[in-house]
Amino acid sequence: MSSTINDLSSSVTRPARLLDPGLCLTLRPMAYPTFFEMYRAAIKNTWTVEEVDFATDVGDLNAKMTDAERHLTHRLVAFFATGDSIVANNLVLNLYKHINAPEARMYLSRQLYEEALHVQFYLTLLDTYVPDPNDRHRAFAAVENIPSIAKKAAFCMRWLDSTQRIDRLETREQRRQFLLNLICFAACIEGLFFFGAFAYVYFLRSRGLLHGLAAGTSWVFRDESAHMAFAFEVVKTVQREEPELFDASLEQDVYQMLDEAIACETQFAEDLLGGGVVGLSVADVRGYLEFCADQRLSTLGLRKKYGTKNPLAFMDLQDVQEVTNFFERRVSAYQVGVTGEVVLDMAF
Repeated sequence: MSSTINDLSSSVTRPARLLDPGLCLTLRPMAYPTFFEMYRAAIKNTWTVEEVDFATDVGDLNAKMTDAERHLTHRLVAFFATGDSIVANNLVLNLYKHINAPEARMYLSRQLYEEALHVQFYLTLLDTYVPDPNDRHRAFAAVENIPSIAKKAAFCMRWLDSTQRIDRLETREQRRQFLLNLICFAACIEGLFFFGAFAYVYFLRSRGLLHGLAAGTSWVFRDESAHMAFAFEVVKTVQREEPELFDASLEQDVYQMLDEAIACETQFAEDLLGGGVVGLSVADVRGYLEFCADQRLSTLGLRKKYGTKNPLAFMDLQDVQEVTNFFERRVSAYQVGVTGEVVLDMAF
């Protein structure tokens, strides 16, 4: 019995570094206050699916959109239906286990709630946009029957599965593998796959279509931007604590990873836009992905690779609205007060 107590006691104390194995439960003194502030900010970013109004979306799909635009929308929602579930699985199976700080785990717990909320949002989208039950079933099984989505899912699962086999980050190679998983999910999956998907939504909004989808996506966009910021802060912290992990080999793997993610997302664009969507081309989407990839590289402290300017002007505006000024808009950027009441019209 005493041996068990001693083992538990040693595991709850503060580790020397963020990725040291164990189960730290010590919040005071707080070693990583930035993670706690990110958790507090996330609590203020509360929204619910029931607040999204899809009243005009069905009419747009039935009467205002071309067959090509409807195909784009259905494929997009099919990807959304599984994308956040993959991210949630990685949170539970890999990130929470190895990021050994209670304040960081508080944030990850909140992120898991937000991923579940996103899944609920996309479930509601499918139920609204795809009335036929058989079509809905095929959409939920997109990772099995739609090649462009299956390729993206395989890319995600490869990084998830390779890290899931690691019980403790004891060696340099194990920590390096964990870092690559974290960078992949932040820079490639949330930072490219999701941002690419958001671009289609805002393109349709710029055409006056699917305002309900755009409104909900604005909240998801904001959440995902915060998720990326947290992940990159973890990477930055590990780099400060264990700079020897960030060698030329890791850098090369990150570049290769981004190349592969862009290839996957370009194939998805060819699928979505194959019917010919006026005003949006595969080349434009690829250019936007390369532009985003360079932003992710800069955040990681690496040199830019692609040198592509953003070809989607409507996304420049979106970045300003939803990332830089999180709380300056009214409807899609409200905060929840500490009493739990939702404040919808407060000036910040």
